Amino acid sequence: MHNHTENRIRALPCWKHDIEISVLSGGMTNMNYRIRDGDQCCVVRLGDDVPEHLILRENEGVSSEAAARCGFSPDVLYREPGILVIRFVDGTVFREEDIRDPEVLVRLTRLLKQFHRDMPRALNGYPILFWVFQVLRHYRNMLEQGNSPYRDQVPGLMGIADRLEQDVGPVNLVFGHNDLLPANFIDDGSKIWLIDFDYAGFNSPLFDLSNLASNSQLDVEAERRMLGLYFDGEPGDRLWKSYNAMKCASLLRETMWSMVSEIYSELDFDYAGYTRENDDRFRRAYQRYKQEFWS
Repeated sequence: MHNHTENRIRALPCWKHDIEISVLSGGMTNMNYRIRDGDQCCVVRLGDDVPEHLILRENEGVSSEAAARCGFSPDVLYREPGILVIRFVDGTVFREEDIRDPEVLVRLTRLLKQFHRDMPRALNGYPILFWVFQVLRHYRNMLEQGNSPYRDQVPGLMGIADRLEQDVGPVNLVFGHNDLLPANFIDDGSKIWLIDFDYAGFNSPLFDLSNLASNSQLDVEAERRMLGLYFDGEPGDRLWKSYNAMKCASLLRETMWSMVSEIYSELDFDYAGYTRENDDRFRRAYQRYKQEFWS
């Protein structure tokens, strides 16, 4: 840890004791630190706005506070521009295989349904819209302007995105998390907590559901159970197609997110490897989608 970062953390006015600082791994757009302040443990998230990814830290802060008020996320103890301090949750950070457990998937689906319903009532501040297809158009611009090595692939990818947007069709808006990596769920033994609201905003519920499924590699049977529980009934043909189109878009967004990060991010992370992994997942899902819905 740089002395400047340590001094910045120690100077925060929220501490009651001489603090102990340790680095937490896993941040892909920010840096995270575990703090012991007497008997209390908390997490400090350090990160400025990230315009290439449309991340606004003010939106992250107000979303985190709203999620805490609703009981979905740990309490926010302090925040200022570029800094968010939240209560530390001592629990199990989920992995892909954890989410594929049928009982866990039921708990997460119910959590998301309640999150989508309750969050708008608790929000303060300007509403943010996260529409994945507009995010993809933004990434197209970033890749072209940044002289990306993937720029020759961009026109073909955006042609796919345009077709998928048509196939998703009309949507109902909810307040979504929009970044449902397994590591953003923590189980403390009695409750599952949802963390990290960098991309939070109004969206179709299908994005969170398909994002959860694609990031955890759920099989078709698990996906249909998830949709049936969320929508209170077996998904019909129209919903199933819309969901699968959104799943392809979710995987394409993760791929292009990583392509953009390869150019702009200064964090120590293997973005090239992450691009290859997600590009492979996207192309496999897209091939299945074409076979099922375009043949």
